Amino acid sequence: MSTVREVLDQKGHDVVTVHPDDSVYDAIKTMADQDIGAVMVVENGKPVGIVSERNYARSVYLKGRSSPETPVRIIMEVDFAYARPDQTDEECLRIMSAKSTRHLPIFDGPDLVGLVSILDVVKSIVAEQALTIEQLEQYIHRG
Repeated sequence: MSTVREVLDQKGHDVVTVHPDDSVYDAIKTMADQDIGAVMVVENGKPVGIVSERNYARSVYLKGRSSPETPVRIIMEVDFAYARPDQTDEECLRIMSAKSTRHLPIFDGPDLVGLVSILDVVKSIVAEQALTIEQLEQYIHRG
């Protein structure tokens, strides 16, 4: 099983952030420009929330709010799930499923060291399974 540290080593440790006072429009534009589905919300160097395209759809668009006028702090999730670098990709998938989230910040102690998406985790699990299948096929053909 791969750990989240290995997943981050493959995809990178960069985390795109916004400030709670930034407009939702700016956060969504940042996500679009970076081709990502969520950003961490950081204030005074400390992660205070996460905002995703889902938050936008449910808390701005469907409520008739104006994205240029609405600050991120209004729609960000402050009670978000997270994982540690030593946890396995399968543990992350269980956390994401239990919390109905598609993005998981990774904390090493108090430090934010990455952000993984459900796609990152699924890709890692699929790669592990493909390797296992290949190894089993080689074992069978040797015998």
